[in-house]
Amino acid sequence: MIQITCVVDNAVQRGSKLWGEHGLAFWIETDHRCVLFDTGQTGEVLSHNLEVLGLHFQDLNAVTLSHAHNDHTGGLRTVLSHNSNLPVYAAADLLRPRYSLRAGEFKPIGLAFPLEELTQQADLHLSDSPTEMLSGLWTTGKICERVELEGRSSNHFIHADGEWRPDPYLDDLSLVLDTQEGLVIVLGCCHSGFLNTLTHVQQTFQRPIIAVLGGTHLATADENYLNHVTNVIQEQYDLKCFYLNHCTGESAFISMVNAFGDQVNPCSVGTVIIFE
Repeated sequence: MIQITCVVDNAVQRGSKLWGEHGLAFWIETDHRCVLFDTGQTGEVLSHNLEVLGLHFQDLNAVTLSHAHNDHTGGLRTVLSHNSNLPVYAAADLLRPRYSLRAGEFKPIGLAFPLEELTQQADLHLSDSPTEMLSGLWTTGKICERVELEGRSSNHFIHADGEWRPDPYLDDLSLVLDTQEGLVIVLGCCHSGFLNTLTHVQQTFQRPIIAVLGGTHLATADENYLNHVTNVIQEQYDLKCFYLNHCTGESAFISMVNAFGDQVNPCSVGTVIIFE
């Protein structure tokens, strides 16, 4: 049995003791082993929500980072303070400084850890190849083929060769769980593009995709592209369920519901999904 719990997200159910923030984290349990996928924006929110949910940092066997942005990596220092030398898996480009252009100023939004400090506190595994962290639980590796639109933000930049350039999002990856029924994809922010990610997983793992969880970065997509997304999914995939949150956006969520009905679910903090 595989159990996935959303432990950080933008949305919280009314009346819940859990806290929300602009960020994302999933707690994944498989065969009595635990992986944290992303760490939210702050250690404070992550720690509070784990305590409310009865989950413990010390039980973690690994952490995976979908990309470097601070709304997905901000709680990493807190995680490592409770569990030193924990394996941390991410893409090879994770450590590149990243910036957001706000009011004419480039402000850092990447991983706050200097490399020396991170390597002292974590067992760091950076790779562009798909990596099996636990039995049946893989990273996608770098998503190179990007024929469809990426999950791009116009204010995201890197500094390279003495100039500011749009962030190529080479650090973006997702997780793949190989279940009895098929593949489950857990998305972080999907900067590589939602459809590009689906294509990459299908071609790499050669099994049907049955479920998608997490942020699709469709919040700024227009109606035409959202219709294109649902058409491609209907024609090329046999997805059984969607649990969407973070950067998906209300319009994209409604578009998915219109196309796939009750197969589409919100995934706010505290949501638990179980696969065999």
